[in-house]
Amino acid sequence: MAHHTGENEQALRKILDMTRLISIVLLILHFYYFLYAAFRQWQLTSSFTDRILSNIANTGLFNNFHNSKLMALAFLVISLLGAKGKKSEKLNLRIALTYLICGVLLYFISYFSLFSSADTKLRATLYMLITGLGFLLILSGGTLLTRIIKNKLDNNVFNSENETFPQEERCLTNEFSINLPARYRLKNKVRSSWINVIAPFRATMVTGSPGAGKSVFVIRHFISQALSKPVPFTLFVYDFKFPDLSIIAYNYWLKNKHRYKGKTDCIFINFDDLSRSHRGNVFDPLGMTDITDASESARTILLGLNREWQKKTGDFFVESPINFVTAIIWFLRKYQNGMYCTLPHVIELIQLDYDNLFTLLRMEKEIEVLINPFITAYLNDVMEQLEGQIASAKIALARLASPQLYYVLSGNDFSLDLNNPEYPKVICMGNNPQKIQTYGAVLSLYVNRLLKIVNQKNKLKSMLVFDEFPTLTTDIIPTIATGRSNKIGVCLGIQDVSQLRKDYGKEQADVIMNTVGNVISGQVTGDSAKQLSERIGKIMQDRESLSINSGDTSISKSKQLEFAVPASRISALSSGEFVGMIADTPNQKIELKAFHCEIQNDFPAIEREEKSYKKIPVIRQVDQKMVQQNYLQIKQDIQDIMQLEIQRMLSDPELEHLVIRKQ
Repeated sequence: MAHHTGENEQALRKILDMTRLISIVLLILHFYYFLYAAFRQWQLTSSFTDRILSNIANTGLFNNFHNSKLMALAFLVISLLGAKGKKSEKLNLRIALTYLICGVLLYFISYFSLFSSADTKLRATLYMLITGLGFLLILSGGTLLTRIIKNKLDNNVFNSENETFPQEERCLTNEFSINLPARYRLKNKVRSSWINVIAPFRATMVTGSPGAGKSVFVIRHFISQALSKPVPFTLFVYDFKFPDLSIIAYNYWLKNKHRYKGKTDCIFINFDDLSRSHRGNVFDPLGMTDITDASESARTILLGLNREWQKKTGDFFVESPINFVTAIIWFLRKYQNGMYCTLPHVIELIQLDYDNLFTLLRMEKEIEVLINPFITAYLNDVMEQLEGQIASAKIALARLASPQLYYVLSGNDFSLDLNNPEYPKVICMGNNPQKIQTYGAVLSLYVNRLLKIVNQKNKLKSMLVFDEFPTLTTDIIPTIATGRSNKIGVCLGIQDVSQLRKDYGKEQADVIMNTVGNVISGQVTGDSAKQLSERIGKIMQDRESLSINSGDTSISKSKQLEFAVPASRISALSSGEFVGMIADTPNQKIELKAFHCEIQNDFPAIEREEKSYKKIPVIRQVDQKMVQQNYLQIKQDIQDIMQLEIQRMLSDPELEHLVIRKQ
C-alpha cells in the first residue's frame, strides 16, 4: 500500500497544474484559430505563430469548431478530479452545481455571439469574455465540489437512532403470562413488539411519575389478563384510588367466575361507602395462633401510623409501645377464646386508666414478661417514662377511633385465604388519597395477615396487585423471595425509588428494588432513572468525529459501548412509553429481555368496555344508626369486661392481690 508523503503530494500537484495549464493553452489556441481575423486586426499575429498553428491544425484539433473547446474542457475536468482544498461544513452541493451549470451554459452558449451583427473585433471580444467567464465558473464550481464534505456527520441531535436496539417481537405465552402489545423504533423504522411477562411469580415492579400511565397501560392488564386465563388467578387488589381498579377486577371476575372450581366470591373492603364493603376482623383469632402473630400485627399498625418509626426500629421508645400493644392484642386473643379480639376492642382497651388496664393485663400469664416493665414503672411512680412508652401508642391508635372503621373491622364476613382451592376469591381493598395514613395503617394489617396465609403450599395460583405500594406498611420481601414456589405473582406500583426509600428506609427499599425480576418503568428521574439505565445495560453504538484544520479534513468512525437507554432518555419518556427488563424461565428463554417501547392500548374498545361495567354491588344496607350502635357496643364491651373481671378478682382471694389500687 502506497504511503502518503510530501513528495508524492507535490508531484501530484505539479501534474494537476500542468493539466490545467494545457486546458488554458488549448482554449487560447481555440480563440486564436477561430478568431484569427480579429487577432490580425489587433496586430497580434506573426509568421512564427502561424506556422505552429498550422502544424497543430494538421492533427485535426480544429476540424470542428467545438473539438478544441471540448478538449480544453476535458483537461480542466481532469485537473479538478485530483484537486484538494480545505473542506468546510458551510459549503453545500447546491452552490457548486449552480456555478457548474451556469459555467457550462455560458461556455457553450457563447458560440451564438459570433452570429451577431457587430463588427469582427467586438464579436471576438464578446465571445472570448463569455467563454472565459464560463471557463472560470466551471473552475470555481469544480473547486467548490472538492471542498464539500461528502460524508456529513449524523444530524440526529439527541442520538435517538443510535440508542435503538432489537426487542422481542414474538408474543410468548404460557398459562401464567401477562402480555402487553407495544411498538418500538429500530433505525428509523417503527416495529411491533411485545412485553412478555412470562414469569409473573418472579415479581413485577411498575414505576412512573404521576401521569406516566402505570395504571391504564400496565396494572389494568395485569388484572384483566390474570382473571381471563382458562384457569383464572385468585386476585388481591390494593386500590389506592378506590374504585378505579376494583371495578375492573369485579367485572372481569363476573365474566370468568364460572372458570373457577368450587364456590368463588369477590370481596371489597372500603371505609368510605360502608354499604359496598364487607366486614373483616383483621385480628381474626383463627389466624393468630401465636404471640408472635400479635407482635407482628402491633408492629404493623404502629409503624403504619408513625411512618418515621420505620427508620428507628430497635429504639427504646419505638419497641416499648409495640410490646405494650402486643400485650393488649394477646390478652384479648386469650380472653374467652378471642371473642373480643378485634382492632376496635384493642383501641378501646388501651384507653382505660392505668389501674384498671394493668389489673386486667396481670390476669394473663403469657404476657407477664411484656407488661412487667410498665407495671413496675407505674407502681414506682416513674410517670414520665411510662407516658413516653405508652402515650405514643395510645395517641396513634386513637386516630383510628372512628365509627366507620369500627364497623368494618369488627365484623367477620370473609377469610383472607384468597387462594383456598375450595373457596377461591378476588379481594379488593380500597384506600382514600385524602386519608392515606389512617386507612393505610389498617389496610397494612390486612395485607400482612393475607401475605402469611397466601404463601403456603398446595394453594391456587394468585396475583397480588398493589397500586401506590409505599402507602402501605408491609414486609413484602419474603413473599417476593419465596412466593414463586407457591405460585404467587406480585405486581408493585410505585412512583419513584425515592418514595419507597422515604417510607421504608434505604436498605429495605434497595432490597425490594433488587429482588423483583420484572421492571416496567414510565417516566422517572434522578436515581431511579440512573439505576434503571444501568439495569438495562449497554449496546454497541456508532460514533463519528470530524476534524478540520488549515490543510486537511478528516472524519473518523468507531463503535463504542454506551447505555441503551440513558437516564436522560428515561426522564423524558411520554405517557404510555415504557422501558425496562423482563425475566424468563428455564423452560422459556428470552434473549431480548430489555425494551423501550410504547404500549398500545385500544382506548375506544376500553371506553366501550367501561360503559358496560356493572357497579360494585351493595353488600348490605348500612345506615348511620347501625354504625353508631356498633361503635357504642364496642365501648360497652370493654367496660363490661373491666367491671366483670375486676369484680371477679376482688371476689377471689387468690386473685385479689392482682388488683392495683394506686392512691
